[in-house]
Amino acid sequence: MDQQQLETNKNKDAMRMAISTMKQRLGVIEQGGGKKALEKVRQRGKLTARERIERLIDKDSVFTEIGAFAAYDMYEEYGGCPAAGTVGGLGYVSGRLCVIVANDMTVKAGAWFPMTGKKNLRLQEIAIENHLPIIYLVDSAGVFLPMQDEIFPDKEHFGRIFRNNARMSAMGITQIAAVMGSCVAGGAYLPIMSDEVLMVEGNGSIFLAGPYLVKAAIGEDIDAETLGGAVTHTEISGIADYKFKTDEECLERIREIVGKIGHNPTAGFDRVTPKEPKKPVAELDSVLPADNSRPYDMLEIIERLVDDSVFEQYKEDYGKSILCGYARIDGWAVGIVANQRKIVKNKKGEMQMGGVIYNDSADKAARFVMNCNQKKIPLVFLQDVTGFMVGSRSEHAGIIKDGAKLVNAVSNSVVPKITVIIGNSYGAGNYAMCGKAYDPRFIYAWPSAKIAVMGGEQAAKTLLQIQVASLKAKGQEITPEDEARLLKEITDKYNAQTTPYYAAARLWVDDIIDPLETRIRISEGIKAANHAPVTDQFNVGVFQV
Repeated sequence: MDQQQLETNKNKDAMRMAISTMKQRLGVIEQGGGKKALEKVRQRGKLTARERIERLIDKDSVFTEIGAFAAYDMYEEYGGCPAAGTVGGLGYVSGRLCVIVANDMTVKAGAWFPMTGKKNLRLQEIAIENHLPIIYLVDSAGVFLPMQDEIFPDKEHFGRIFRNNARMSAMGITQIAAVMGSCVAGGAYLPIMSDEVLMVEGNGSIFLAGPYLVKAAIGEDIDAETLGGAVTHTEISGIADYKFKTDEECLERIREIVGKIGHNPTAGFDRVTPKEPKKPVAELDSVLPADNSRPYDMLEIIERLVDDSVFEQYKEDYGKSILCGYARIDGWAVGIVANQRKIVKNKKGEMQMGGVIYNDSADKAARFVMNCNQKKIPLVFLQDVTGFMVGSRSEHAGIIKDGAKLVNAVSNSVVPKITVIIGNSYGAGNYAMCGKAYDPRFIYAWPSAKIAVMGGEQAAKTLLQIQVASLKAKGQEITPEDEARLLKEITDKYNAQTTPYYAAARLWVDDIIDPLETRIRISEGIKAANHAPVTDQFNVGVFQV
């Protein structure tokens, strides 16, 4: 076996192991609050959040889950909050692409933790940006009281949900709420601010204050069903529109409602009959080096993602540390901006490090982003970037100015942007290559992704220098052994914060995906984006030339 084959096998083994770890963790997340909580749900004749979604969406259709790893390894002092207590994503209902948001009642009775709020707002944002109908499957005890100060009052907290309800209604975005369990306190506004409200008898309830609080506040004795059950709200208050005996009946009526929604103009992004890549997609797990500091040819990844493995490069011989070009993914026309990780020669014959953005590369990519906006072509960013080139030569050549051009173009882009973090995503490179702060419609990470302000080794050594200087200033003597111990502590903590799980837990990325899913994720993202016509004009404003 030759050296190249050994490296390929090593890369594949590392990626397969990372994917296996991801799937094992996802399997635990999908169990929600555990067996005891699940038994309680069964005793009440209810379906779980995931079962409700499965029953709601079309058979054999794609469900694109968003935020499965939200709140991962967070709130451990309260027993954790798998998937942030909400299952959500993009699903097809009666042939229509919809955003679906389902409270997981097995996780603290569906109570809202801080990340629950962030995830629900993200799902509403997807519906708003892409003009998609949104379906709420409500079963929640409301705000998780021990953390109320982190979920209740701020701009991006619980109350923003209802503000978004109102804004979506004004935009003509259909909202359907099925109350299949508790819906209490401020949460009661969500279904009432939706277009249509469905309730399940015996389980669904809507009220601002439950029986215990009513008793404490005004001394009235009343049961939950009489206070705010399905019969009460369909026959007395008129708050709900339909009542059903079972979850299954309720979900079937939602399908009927969605099936009658009228069609709106699309963005008109170009699509032809899809073709599979000529280079095997299955080899995606063996291209990326197991060591993320080693170079490789990004073209080998691109040609396993795009139709017929055809990638038409833009300015192929200029600014070689970023690859730009046109292609199709699952039939959709796309513009691709990707960091080239192999060592290349610039126009002067000088060697350039892979994954670093140089002056000419930033300039090229900015122009390409402008062209895609001019032609109304969605953009796909493939990130494996260690940052912009530093040093006197780059600074004197105006690297900040050229980097600002790219940031400006990406910031003001009006066509949809979809970002996939394949490897490194460091510093300003994350920004220029359309990181989370630059509003990609969707952003995903491979299990190999690392997201941080700089690489772990550089960051740890920098922090070590600061800590050692501080300790010495206090008169403490630092031995080489002390330095080694401090360096390990800093490195371990920093590395833990650069993993894709840390990022996905905080929704810096929408999800961690198997590389083999990349084509379908991008395709489904453009399908969603195609529902929202591009009405804004591209304008980059003021920048230095």
